[in-house]
Amino acid sequence: MTDLQMSLIGGAVVFVGAVFAYNKWQEHKARKSVEKAFSSEHDDVLMRAGDAAAPPIKRQEPKFDAAGSTAGGRGGAGGAGGDSGDGVDRIEAVVAATVSGDGDGQDHTAAVELATSLVDPLIDCLIPLALEAGARGDKLLPLLHTLRHVGNKPIHYIGLAVSGDWEPIHRGGVYTELQAGVQMVSRTTALNELEYSELVTRLRTLADDIGAEPEIPDMIEVMAEARTLHRFVAGHDAQLGVNLMSNGAPWAISTLIGALEKQGFDVRPNGGYGMPDGDGGVLFTLSTNVTLGADTTAHLTLLLDVPVVAPARDGFGKMVACARTLMGRLDATIVDDSNLPLTEQAIAEINGQVLEFYEEMAAADIPAGSVRALRLFS
Repeated sequence: MTDLQMSLIGGAVVFVGAVFAYNKWQEHKARKSVEKAFSSEHDDVLMRAGDAAAPPIKRQEPKFDAAGSTAGGRGGAGGAGGDSGDGVDRIEAVVAATVSGDGDGQDHTAAVELATSLVDPLIDCLIPLALEAGARGDKLLPLLHTLRHVGNKPIHYIGLAVSGDWEPIHRGGVYTELQAGVQMVSRTTALNELEYSELVTRLRTLADDIGAEPEIPDMIEVMAEARTLHRFVAGHDAQLGVNLMSNGAPWAISTLIGALEKQGFDVRPNGGYGMPDGDGGVLFTLSTNVTLGADTTAHLTLLLDVPVVAPARDGFGKMVACARTLMGRLDATIVDDSNLPLTEQAIAEINGQVLEFYEEMAAADIPAGSVRALRLFS
């Protein structure tokens, strides 16, 4: 091997190493900038083991479950939880109902608010699509519907209308620019490199079909943002359960159904029960903790999906009040996860933790029960 060849090889190695080091440094800077949006100096009320100043409690009280659901299963609230259906269509319906209030159509202001809720720079990766010429919504919609998901992450589109406002793309509209938004985090996973690569490939094909040029964000920056957002979601994915145990013989399911209906529960598609929130959503759920074919049960679990219920609804307070009413109606005792009676002091302490939880979510600009929370925790 000649000296020239050795020099070329050495130069190539140095060049590759420099490129790798530069990319790592860029990733480090992107991660630091994104982490500022979700940093908090407060303790995580979901993850901490306990308050050292609080009196010792020997038994296990009901608590937040930051890793998933309790025995009652995960229940939706505010229209966002657990039921089947197309994720994109369901999210758009929830957002539209939240923005428009009564759901009877959308005026100009509601359309603009809906657009900013569906393509949100805090939780979506935004991809501008510069159109070669104005395009009608009638022609765009069939093509855009071919790319609605990547993995389990929904993709939404908005358009810059001739009025000068961004709005959801609809038939009859004329648009001079488009913007795609892929949600960077679902309740379970963050957008990863393979999904992003698939998105870019399919989006370029779509852009060719609609006569647009996409402005693709840097993958390293997007992955850093997605991982940071996912840490927030994982740390605030909390379900809070309250249990009822029969004081005597197990309850007959046939009799129990009538008592639950009198209490106001609706039967859900999965066989569980949901307490309506008054606006078409579910405030909290109830599980019998047995299979659908069972004849009796001695244990009920009420479950609050904390991040998707707005503080103003007082989901925890209403769930406890419901448990107290059922306690008298069914001759039951409110118990903790060890089947020991739940004290008023414990309930008050848990309520305080719920309030702290709500404050942390609000500080991150993702208030519990908000459109952002409904999207992230659906």
